[in-house]
Amino acid sequence: MNLMSEYRAKLRTAAEAVKVVKNGDWVDYGTNNAYPAALDAALAQRKEELHGVRVQGNLMRGPLAVVECDPEADHFIYNTWHCSAYERRLCDRGRAFFTPMVFRNLDWYYRSFLSVDVAMISVAPMDEDGNFNLSGMVGVTRTIADCAKHLIVEVNPALPHISGEACKLPLAAVDAVVEGPAVPLWEMPTPPPSELERQIASHVFPYIRDGATVQLGIGGVPNAIGELIAESDLKDLGMHTELASDGYLALHRAGKLTNRLKTLHPGVGVFGLATGSRPFYDWLDRNPDVIGCPLNYVNAISTIAQNDNMLSINGCLAADLYGQVCAESIGIRQISGTGGQLDFVNGATAAKGGLSFLCMSSSFTDRDGVRHSRILPKFEGDIVTTPRSEVFFMATEYGAVNLAGKSSWERAEALISIAHPDFREELIHAAEAQKIWLPHNKR
Repeated sequence: MNLMSEYRAKLRTAAEAVKVVKNGDWVDYGTNNAYPAALDAALAQRKEELHGVRVQGNLMRGPLAVVECDPEADHFIYNTWHCSAYERRLCDRGRAFFTPMVFRNLDWYYRSFLSVDVAMISVAPMDEDGNFNLSGMVGVTRTIADCAKHLIVEVNPALPHISGEACKLPLAAVDAVVEGPAVPLWEMPTPPPSELERQIASHVFPYIRDGATVQLGIGGVPNAIGELIAESDLKDLGMHTELASDGYLALHRAGKLTNRLKTLHPGVGVFGLATGSRPFYDWLDRNPDVIGCPLNYVNAISTIAQNDNMLSINGCLAADLYGQVCAESIGIRQISGTGGQLDFVNGATAAKGGLSFLCMSSSFTDRDGVRHSRILPKFEGDIVTTPRSEVFFMATEYGAVNLAGKSSWERAEALISIAHPDFREELIHAAEAQKIWLPHNKR
């Protein structure tokens, strides 16, 4: 049977394809732009005949038909291991449930503990060699596709083709093909950084050297770092990152991103997931200088550590005086997920000449106009994303401090020095009460 004959033999309508789902099955939607819009709608249409179907996804734009059609979760139970704004609201309503995961362990979780009865994922169209393309979601969807007992792909012509062997999904591995419409990609262009974010970035920037391999997390401060680099005299930077976004396109356009001096994959940028603006997706499309790889490779400590002068820059939400860092919750309210922050903190610090920075504003103002410190005496319910024993540099608009190897009183002193001035005296009193302050500490 030739390729096109095999392709046509596997063609199904969305309604036909979802008939494979049974009561109690685990159905996986993958991540982000892998969302299978036609299949999700068709599965929701089967609501009355299905019970206890567990649906897994993450970073979904929403709305999800299987969630919206079943507010009591009698038929579909939705689970996520990294919240988008939509999924966060679902968790707030008790309509989605969070699954803790560290991205480097994703493959291990799926192969050892998670069941994927049916995977439904969007892919870029099949090429002349008979391979669909997992596009900018390869970091997550590679493992899901490999582990699924039944694999349905929804072809989305809008998805970019990403270079790299791991992005190729052979027709032979697919059970059913649904030709969907060109669903517009979820575009997340990075907004210009604020003056506050540029102030925070300015304390990290002096540590960046020519030839560094850079991981930029999502958010304002990493984007501000990207802008400062683009405006600077730095040269020959490399890309090895869990999530690629518009910041790397800016570095490329400024001639800073060459990957020439990388010690791992020289000449090639490496990422696991990609999300950004339309020009960013266009830059990635069939670009041989950038490859997508599974997260169990990209985020492995042993992989990251092979990049000399690895620089990891990520955002966070809060820290306490012991040096614990929260990047995923406010109290017990889930905001995002652990993702790959801990992976890159560990990997960068294991690299020759590597550095890791966790960045945040020193304070925030709530809806009522009340200012709150992001540096807290101690956490009370906040989820610890990076334990105190792994934290390297912390940065706010008031400076950057190195916590590695610091004792409890040294940590308290360092963190209070980059806290908002309005809260420093209060934090000192808390440190004294917690027995982590010396009388001769700097006030």
